[in-house]
Amino acid sequence: MDRALNTGAYRAALDALFARTTGQWKLGLERVEGFLRELGDPHRRIPTVHIAGTNGKGSVCASLETVLRRRGFRVGTYTSPHLVDFRERFRIDGAPIDEAPIFDFLERWTPRVETLGVTFFEATTAMGFQLFADAQVDIAVIETGLGGRLDATNVVQPLVAGVTSIGFDHMEWLGETLPKIAREKAGIFKPGVPAIVGEPDPAVRHVLAEEAARRGAAPVRIVAEEGEATAIRVTAAGTTFRWQGLEVATGLPGHHQVANALVALTMLDALPAPFHVPREAAVTALAEVQLAGRFSRQGRWIFDVAHNPAGAAVTAETLRAVAPPGPVVALVSVLGDKDWRGILRALAPAVQGFLLTNAPTAPASRAWVAAEALAFARDEGWQAELEPDFDRALARAPSMGETVLVTGSFHTVGDAMARLPGSPATG
Repeated sequence: MDRALNTGAYRAALDALFARTTGQWKLGLERVEGFLRELGDPHRRIPTVHIAGTNGKGSVCASLETVLRRRGFRVGTYTSPHLVDFRERFRIDGAPIDEAPIFDFLERWTPRVETLGVTFFEATTAMGFQLFADAQVDIAVIETGLGGRLDATNVVQPLVAGVTSIGFDHMEWLGETLPKIAREKAGIFKPGVPAIVGEPDPAVRHVLAEEAARRGAAPVRIVAEEGEATAIRVTAAGTTFRWQGLEVATGLPGHHQVANALVALTMLDALPAPFHVPREAAVTALAEVQLAGRFSRQGRWIFDVAHNPAGAAVTAETLRAVAPPGPVVALVSVLGDKDWRGILRALAPAVQGFLLTNAPTAPASRAWVAAEALAFARDEGWQAELEPDFDRALARAPSMGETVLVTGSFHTVGDAMARLPGSPATG
């Protein structure tokens, strides 16, 4: 930290902010735009890139940040949620920001946050823009929180915008069909701004491209039409493949990370000067990309934040590709409003057993009924045990298998990382 800070005061300030997470989401831009005006519109003082999508956003953000930093730029990255430490949401040159500027912002602006009725995510988004502007970053990588069109981050006028993939998540807000969800995500596309479409499904990416064109984005680039990746190889150290005559490596393991790397490479290629990064130059930095909680490994433990069936399916696929020592036991806790049955079904073929538990930081209003999940798993014929106490579950899991996969939500992974030594989350 850059100056002495009263830890109790910092925690109290954060607690007041987190108190604003109660209640339902309030989508819309009016509140955050009003708050940003009072801050002096810091989001207009920094160049940005904007990323949306159901899965893959975090990996693309990490890839963009790594390459741009390697090119000598000072890069701010805003992502959510965090795993262990709130500061993870605001990274500068790959490192979480100090506590002091966060405390200073909260001390000054919490009264206005409360008066204006600004939500938790709106407040943290505005804070991120202010922190990055104050730190004089050269460029900021901004990840949406929920959706796109009405997401608080959609106040930016980015240099390039990209949508990774579309899946069934947050359907109560975004729609109950993939085309409806796609149109909401495509709301980040802006007139005259390059739009990058990463969705692999032809029908869904057509919707994204159509919406991008309708919004005046230009050019509209569909990653799947710019060249096929071949010779894909997944190992514990990452993923390699061949694309457009280039040998590409990313430090993130998983077949799905090929698509994420291609979205990042295309976005970097679409950036204007001075941020434009030719493909050959970008490829040299991709191998350095790391991201906690995306099939990240720590000894016998694997951490993956998959929290919907599509994410769980790629986790299972990566498990099969990497083939860690078995048997593999999955320590799982899922938020109750997620499709936990679909998540368990996706994981079951790749693991030898489940240990179901409750993540301590999961909001009580969203906690799953782990006993119900146990009954479901056993009805399906899977090996499954229940240990409601998270600390006891962490202690028990290694005795059930050679490799422990911790998954189901950011809360589950973050709570495990916070309790195990050498957490890779905070860096």
